[in-house]
Amino acid sequence: MGTVVEAANKGASGSILEKRKPTIVFVLGGPGSGKGTQCANIVEHYGYTHLSAGDLLRAEIKSGSENGTMIQNMIKEGKIVPSEVTIKLLQRAIEESGKDKFLIDGFPRNEENRAAFEKVTGMEPSFVLFFDCPEEEMERRLLSRNQGREDDNIETIRKRFKVFLESSLPVINYYDAKGKVRKIDAARPVEEVFGSVKAIFEPKNEKAD
Repeated sequence: MGTVVEAANKGASGSILEKRKPTIVFVLGGPGSGKGTQCANIVEHYGYTHLSAGDLLRAEIKSGSENGTMIQNMIKEGKIVPSEVTIKLLQRAIEESGKDKFLIDGFPRNEENRAAFEKVTGMEPSFVLFFDCPEEEMERRLLSRNQGREDDNIETIRKRFKVFLESSLPVINYYDAKGKVRKIDAARPVEEVFGSVKAIFEPKNEKAD
């Protein structure tokens, strides 16, 4: 495990990213807030590349690499994958894509993730897109969407909300103090929510041709 963290801490990739200065937007929102749907809309209309930290970890495990095996073993043992490992995967995805605008979905999950991202990459997000949705509405959406799925029963859903509130809200508060949070009322219908998203992305001359 040390080798992966050491490699991440060397910061070589960070210097490459600092030179390229890609636009990075963190996308945060509780389970059922609809952020996945809106990320797809942003990709389609504004040419961003969507990166999910969870998807990158799963893909690394599937690849069968030494790094993937280490990640899989940590998850099996109930350990938290070090922030540096996730950040290294995000860095690699950004560099290999050759693109310059990224939505990083579901990351940072907590303050430690956030601090590590800034330390390792030497970068901060341009802004944070926060899909704010009342717990009752997220609960209703998840229950109606996943009827019959045991892992989405009411107790599990409420645990996921609690984790999100305890871990992600400090990140949102940190960036809010820096004037970087763009809060969207995500309780409305998809089209109305995307109307608010457009208002955030279009003034920056991000309009698609």
